[in-house]
Amino acid sequence: MSASAVHSLWTMASAAAPQDQIDKIDTPTIEYAQLSPTLIVIGAAVLGILIEAFVPRKSRYYVQVFLAVVALTAAFAAVVGLAATGYGTTKAHIAAMGAIAVDGPALFLQGTILLAGLVAIFTFAERRLDPLTHGNRVDSFVAQAGAVPGSEGEKAATKAGFTTTEVFPLALFAIGGMLVFPSANDLLTLFIALEVFSLPLYLLCALARRKRLMSQEAAVKYFLLGSFSSAFLLFGIALLYGYAGSVSYGTIAKVIDGSVQEVNPALADTMGNDALLLIGAAMIVMGLLFKVGAVPFHMWTPDVYEGAPTPVTGFMAAATKVAAFGALLRLLYVVLPGLRWDWRPVMWGVVILTMLAGAIVAITQTDIKRLLAYSSIAHAGFILAGVIAMTPDGISSVLFYLGAYSFVTIGAFAVVTLVRDAGGEATHLSKWAGLGRRSPLVAAVFAVFLLAFAGIPLTSGFSGKFAVFKAAAEGGAGALVVVGVISSAIAAFFYIRVIVLMFFSEPKADGPTVAVPSPLTMTAIGVGVAVTLVLGVAPQYFLDLANQAGVFVR
Repeated sequence: MSASAVHSLWTMASAAAPQDQIDKIDTPTIEYAQLSPTLIVIGAAVLGILIEAFVPRKSRYYVQVFLAVVALTAAFAAVVGLAATGYGTTKAHIAAMGAIAVDGPALFLQGTILLAGLVAIFTFAERRLDPLTHGNRVDSFVAQAGAVPGSEGEKAATKAGFTTTEVFPLALFAIGGMLVFPSANDLLTLFIALEVFSLPLYLLCALARRKRLMSQEAAVKYFLLGSFSSAFLLFGIALLYGYAGSVSYGTIAKVIDGSVQEVNPALADTMGNDALLLIGAAMIVMGLLFKVGAVPFHMWTPDVYEGAPTPVTGFMAAATKVAAFGALLRLLYVVLPGLRWDWRPVMWGVVILTMLAGAIVAITQTDIKRLLAYSSIAHAGFILAGVIAMTPDGISSVLFYLGAYSFVTIGAFAVVTLVRDAGGEATHLSKWAGLGRRSPLVAAVFAVFLLAFAGIPLTSGFSGKFAVFKAAAEGGAGALVVVGVISSAIAAFFYIRVIVLMFFSEPKADGPTVAVPSPLTMTAIGVGVAVTLVLGVAPQYFLDLANQAGVFVR
């Protein structure tokens, strides 16, 4: 078709349409108050970047820590305010012109992410574990990220007492993306949120002060595999758009149900094509299962957990899981409930593989961070058992489990930062032998976290597993519960093995020392222990809270 023909078609079309329709573009309506938790965190992250540019180097650390703590506290207060005024229940609705859902699950998960982020920031800010370097206190992060490992530039930066305070705005950007991820109500918002929280995490993984090459390798692996998962997600979004003619969750669900009458003429040939729906949905779920760390998309987890700075590992292990499971829940319960007969059998296989692989491979691990990584894979399987229940109890049990799991995880990784030898953190299991005799309190606290991971009664792990398995059994997945209990028994073996190693082995003469942390890390560990015991001994209030929050707005 010639250019003049296109032009004449355009002028004919514009002449046929009334003038007021051509000129008028609707002004977007944004409910700023309801989006305030995310806006506060993103605003603080932008402010953090300006601080890096304008505040003298000596003062940056204090200003950044203060800003991060204030922002996360204010954002959490905003979430509580929204929940208290009924946005989690009676006033739940779709905000930001259909892009963001403000409802119970979104607020519950955002609150969990903000609290986990706040506790993680305390571990980021810890500066008393390493010995003084050239008279300066140092943290877990590299002196100058741009310097080549072992180069003169790095030595000069270390000698001058430089520190990478950019980790605080990076963490805030990651948390901002995580807040949007579980509340996204259309596929493009979901993808943008995924990128906003993934890119800062790729950077944070590369910033370890010691073992820098290993840290950079972990970041590259995470980046490359993360790019694959983003590509799967984006391709799935394109196929679902072709199928439904929309990226909005509600519209896609209606097209799947067959309740949409209007057909977009541009997509008339592809709309309702089941192949597009099935392949597109599978690709989006694959992208989310990667972030969750489910088998067979778990390959990145052990290497990244081991190579990243330990405070970052704790933050990632807790907050990323909460955000990713929130997004997965919303996708399966809001967009794809009409497809459940297609996706449930596949998810059964994923759940069984994830629980068994995580528990069995963990037995062979000799590094404490890798062991916790495989443990997190097994936990992803346990949580997925609640996801595929497809009942209201399924949603609330997953919310409760995520809340309990995130604080135990950050606490456990905070304890790992304390056990040190000349090379930094002593993560090899042989180094932990006899730790209970050297430092009974630290060993006892770590034992509490391990018992919670194992799901022993009177810990939050037991309450969470019981809630998830009960929901799965009532949802018709009794066989999964049997596999889950067997996996838990296998997993209990390696948790108990570490406890036996700490308390019933002779300490080695050249064994590691336990560093005395500042109140920041003590707070992180203390919060972990408190949550573990409170949710284990008296979980009912929090189960009721998760129950109230367990209704998605459609």
